[in-house]
Amino acid sequence: MSPTSVQSLQSVVEAVLADAVKQTGLDRDSIEVLSAESVTWPDGSLGCPKPGVMYTQALVPGYRILLKAGDRTLNYHANRRGYFVLCPSAVATPPVDGAVER
Repeated sequence: MSPTSVQSLQSVVEAVLADAVKQTGLDRDSIEVLSAESVTWPDGSLGCPKPGVMYTQALVPGYRILLKAGDRTLNYHANRRGYFVLCPSAVATPPVDGAVER
């Protein structure tokens, strides 16, 4: 896969599910997709900024995927190239208002 190729929401969901299996140790069948949507992130942090890190200051088209894994909700933020992060809810910021794509 080319790092510049645009990944579909479904392909990113599959990659995120594989990561959730590794993160939790649960079987794939016990992890539920609560929501998966196209969004626009306010900057290169994908709505998951790390302290002290500088990010590109441009809108970034991407995805927000919420999974239910046992008693945990996993919040994944991704760009359209397939890069994703598991974002703790304590640091997660919302996508740009009005920029959720349907």
